[in-house]
Amino acid sequence: MTPLRAPLARYADRLHRAAGDTHHVASPLGAWLLLALAGPAATGDARAALTKALDADPDDAAAEARALLAAPHPMVAAATALWERTPAAELAAWRATLPEATERGPLPDQAALDAWARERTGGLIDRFPVDVAPDTLLVLASALATRVSWADPFDTAPGADLGAGSAWAGRLSWVLRTPPFGHRCWVAATDRAGDVAVHAVPARTGDDGAGMLVVSVAAAPEVPAADVLAAAQELASAAALIPDSVPGRLSLFDLPLGETPLWTLREKPVNTFAPDGREERATAVLPCWSARSRHDLTAPGFGFDAAARALGELLGLAGPGFDAAQSAVARFGRYGFEAAAVTAFGMVAGLPPEGVARVAELRFGHPYAVVAVTTDPAGGPWHALPVYSAWVADPEELPADEAG
Repeated sequence: MTPLRAPLARYADRLHRAAGDTHHVASPLGAWLLLALAGPAATGDARAALTKALDADPDDAAAEARALLAAPHPMVAAATALWERTPAAELAAWRATLPEATERGPLPDQAALDAWARERTGGLIDRFPVDVAPDTLLVLASALATRVSWADPFDTAPGADLGAGSAWAGRLSWVLRTPPFGHRCWVAATDRAGDVAVHAVPARTGDDGAGMLVVSVAAAPEVPAADVLAAAQELASAAALIPDSVPGRLSLFDLPLGETPLWTLREKPVNTFAPDGREERATAVLPCWSARSRHDLTAPGFGFDAAARALGELLGLAGPGFDAAQSAVARFGRYGFEAAAVTAFGMVAGLPPEGVARVAELRFGHPYAVVAVTTDPAGGPWHALPVYSAWVADPEELPADEAG
């Protein structure tokens, strides 16, 4: 177990419990990473609250987050960003703890934030999860995105193969059936959800051998969703740790023959080289699915209230307002899996006193000069070297396909 896996599982439990048993998708990792990045700002009571929410020391959690974001997995595009209305000197020490790859800049408008969400998720999420108000001081965001193809695509089967007891069997014409090879199917014993049906399908790996395993877990209908999700977290981590493993596997010969909501078990004569003459085989039938969800992360259990207090204390603000939310989407189909999540935390303060501002619009409406200069932070021979220069006295019309 890595140091992150156990705290993340407990954070996932809280997030999925809040979502309940409605159809949804989430990225506990996306939310935990964002909270971890805020952690080093905390002291006193805010630090204690963040430690509880992260289930880890905030500085250790921030180090874990930086390590993940410094070397993102080939199957997961990852990005973080910090935008500020006016960079405050009081936040400089905390700002320095953020990953080097974290995008930084002035606070964009809503359209630009929406565009960031689209670009960082390959178009899977088109709306940034929090709104920017006139009194928003800063926004911290993370984005995760995945698009993978199965190493061995599914076959198809009639929807009726989901079983006579399935409410979906009557409304789905076609579903997915595991191919003869490449997928893992087994029955497992779990502490939280009892005996469950498990299916694991690997994605096609990259040139470096990195991959992704998508694990589906079904329990008896009466088992609460939170318990099934918790069991799935444990089984998925265990199955990914050891190639081709089947954690918690029960022998099919230890189960009664017949029909249950989770499987049909029968016997038939076969020719087999099994030492005891008893061979076990398992296949799976499951539907395609997609989900799109938005999760409110402002409840105390998610820790962003403590993050707002921590940053507010650095700025001398008592109890600043904040918003925190995640948008997530996923699709599971015959040929592959795609998913994305954007998590955002925005902190607001009361509007400053009314004053006056002068705003200039500069116009280049007559001949003017242009100089292109190279820069080199190391101070090399190209630093501050004018490379191109021009005098603009004959402007051109904007191309028609670029207008508007």
